[in-house]
Amino acid sequence: MRIFNTMTRRKEEFIPVDKNEVKIYACGPTVYNFIHIGNARPLCVFDVLRRYMEYRGMNVKFVQNFTDVDDKIIKRANEEGITFEEVSKKYIKEFWTDAHGLNFKDATVHPLATENIDEIINIIKTLEEKGYAYAVDGDVYFRTLKFKDYGKLSHQPIEDLQSGARIAVGEKKEDPLDFALWKSAKEGEPYWESPWGKGRPGWHIECSAMNRRYLGKTIDIHCGGQDLIFPHHENEIAQSECANGCTFAKYWMHNGYINVDNVKMSKSLGNFKTVREIADVYGYEVIRYFLISSHYRSPINYNLEIIEQCRSALERLYTCRESLDFAIKNAKAFDDDNNLIALLNSRREQFISAMDDDLNTADGISAVFELVKDINTKILDKNVSKNVCRTAAKIFDELCGVLGILYNRKSNDLDAEIEELIVKRQEARANKDWATADKIRDELKNRGIILKDTPQGVTWTKE
Repeated sequence: MRIFNTMTRRKEEFIPVDKNEVKIYACGPTVYNFIHIGNARPLCVFDVLRRYMEYRGMNVKFVQNFTDVDDKIIKRANEEGITFEEVSKKYIKEFWTDAHGLNFKDATVHPLATENIDEIINIIKTLEEKGYAYAVDGDVYFRTLKFKDYGKLSHQPIEDLQSGARIAVGEKKEDPLDFALWKSAKEGEPYWESPWGKGRPGWHIECSAMNRRYLGKTIDIHCGGQDLIFPHHENEIAQSECANGCTFAKYWMHNGYINVDNVKMSKSLGNFKTVREIADVYGYEVIRYFLISSHYRSPINYNLEIIEQCRSALERLYTCRESLDFAIKNAKAFDDDNNLIALLNSRREQFISAMDDDLNTADGISAVFELVKDINTKILDKNVSKNVCRTAAKIFDELCGVLGILYNRKSNDLDAEIEELIVKRQEARANKDWATADKIRDELKNRGIILKDTPQGVTWTKE
């Protein structure tokens, strides 16, 4: 497998640090609101990465954090007159509703920043002892210019970074580029005891601490949205490599932005879309399909026309899979068509080739639809063996499982009354009683059951 590494700006062969375990860290949400589709894109993209690696036989340890103490959380708590813990617990619960709706597999560990204060303090102490951090009136800052490689992830010259840096009112930094590791507590804010007094961690140090505690000093892949490259991931690298004395992450993967009607999504522009509000209209699976339908590094555009196209694409997949169930049940031929089985297996290889090329889900989905075309033209309307039908279903389910789609399949068990109606219609057709047959077809249609007459018998789908 080859991965585009943000650090080197080229595709590289993926070679894990430990052949027995792949260690991946994905930056999770700051829990003060419902997640938006920008949050959901890395959620779905890197869920596919994890699924694909497991599909290929790798043992993956996947960590995704929650930032559960932050300026935005404290602000929301003050606005609502509740504690920051109540805010974070509320929106972690809402996160899980959306994440599970999107078919996100729970990470191996979902740590909270507030559960890792001791680890955070230990790293800051180490940085202070090594001369990379300094305390001023209860705040602790990182000496950015002391880390000679600062800017290597974002590929920005230090001079450009310096020209854009400022010291905010109340900050007592040595240099505008220095960033906070520990913030002294203000009146009414949550705090923890530390060697520098009462305070709370800065945002960047949280991920460094959770990476080290749950995955070790050097991990395989660190991933997240493109907006995190600078300053968040740049700062993580600086503080982690200075504290640990080794490479922080071998590979960096970042997904592209989301536009809404060709304009970058932004709260200030009023085109901000939460997952919940879209799911209330279209369901979660359409959102997941949309988010993985393009290559993860490409920007994607959200609009209603595209969402409708995604819904139609999913319907095609569901129809094909339901028709395969019927074909398996009713197949009568016994001899396998080895050429057809080879063709079906070639679609799996086509899918693997696409996914091995920097997780190209767009081409992976194309391979799935090539498989659908083969099934529709060479299996469903032909007299093929049960084994061929099952082979097609197995490959179909494998590939959709890696992508995390088709997880809302309904049971194909019709209740006894509807089964009886289908049998009666077949009897009427056999007796050339077309009026009765048509009447039963219409009745079933009114009940949401759509019939299709095929050479193998009657297939049905639910609207």
